[in-house]
Amino acid sequence: MPSKTTPPSLRADTLAVRGGLERSGFFETSEALYLNSGYVYDTAEEAEAAFDGSADRYVYSRFRNPTVSVFEKRLAALEGAEVCKSTASGMAAVTATLLCQVRAGDRVVAARELFGSCSWVLSELLPQYGVITEFVDAENLDDWKAALSKPTTAVFLETPSNPSLRVVDLRAVSEFAHAAGARVIVDNAFATPILQRPLEQGADIVFHSTTKWIDGQGRTMGGAILCDSAFNDDFLGPFLRHTGPCLSPFNAWVALKGLETLGLRMERHCATALKLAKVIEAHPAAAKTLYPGLESHPRHALAMSQMSAGGGIIALSLAGGQASAYRFLNALSIVDISNNLGDAKSLACHPWTTTHQRLSPEDKMAQGIDAGLVRVSVGLEDPEDLVGDITQALDAAAI
Repeated sequence: MPSKTTPPSLRADTLAVRGGLERSGFFETSEALYLNSGYVYDTAEEAEAAFDGSADRYVYSRFRNPTVSVFEKRLAALEGAEVCKSTASGMAAVTATLLCQVRAGDRVVAARELFGSCSWVLSELLPQYGVITEFVDAENLDDWKAALSKPTTAVFLETPSNPSLRVVDLRAVSEFAHAAGARVIVDNAFATPILQRPLEQGADIVFHSTTKWIDGQGRTMGGAILCDSAFNDDFLGPFLRHTGPCLSPFNAWVALKGLETLGLRMERHCATALKLAKVIEAHPAAAKTLYPGLESHPRHALAMSQMSAGGGIIALSLAGGQASAYRFLNALSIVDISNNLGDAKSLACHPWTTTHQRLSPEDKMAQGIDAGLVRVSVGLEDPEDLVGDITQALDAAAI
């Protein structure tokens, strides 16, 4: 009983369940979990053919694994990419995407508004190899245009950004980048392929921390890089094969199961987040409420032209600064304090002192992170329970 061929025109929710599906000779319904590291050959000649590439088969799970391959094919189908390559974490995906293509003397242009570890890779690691990064204001097209007026190897950005939810004009930045000879790399972890497909808007490479919404229940680490076949053949594939930041089959299987419910979950995350954002915006303790789905968001129109909904992350700035932020966090009874996001459980953190604490105060403020800012990752709890918890925490913050 051979596996069925997935029709190319299926919609996202169907692809999330059936994309890349391959069954073994046992004809299982759920995808098989192959935990093996190696593979055997009937003959020495067969082994030779596997290594010289004349036979397409699995050789070693650092290179390819059946479970990992199904996950990669399914995520590629959701993102509309020719190729997906998975990694052990989201930061492994970031590092591999950059290091596989840059060389000494190259130049990268990046949005200033980035996750802390991404900023470190660009500002601290790449210069050790003779690669310089110029940072620009994510939302300022004049800055992007000026920075991309000279030859550039890569452009790096996230939209919406972590944690201040700034939104980059993907089409405009991609046009500037391609004129400068650069590939555009987009972190799509906040939006997921359910809400946003950057490759359709001019980007060349998309990456994910699958640890977040794709897993969806805070269980496993993982990353993924999506690109075209040429980039994979010339740069990414050889780099991953020889450096080995591979995703484990078990983690791939968990993320694969996460993809099956991603659409349903994101619909609920987004609906609850919008409801909560409106409650927060109306409360006097909140000096500022940032959520792309709110009409008050400075880039609401652009966000809704690139995304189908506002996502599951809210940023709120408490009027009383860090002291109020701490009172808010400590008063929460349902929402947990955690630096993670994308979980079924609602989570909140204080970026100034956690995820972005290594940045200088000036750099934090430039990214829209003030001492009163709290990031909330909205989970799958009953929306009214979350409204009650957030409201009483806001009341506590206002004291």
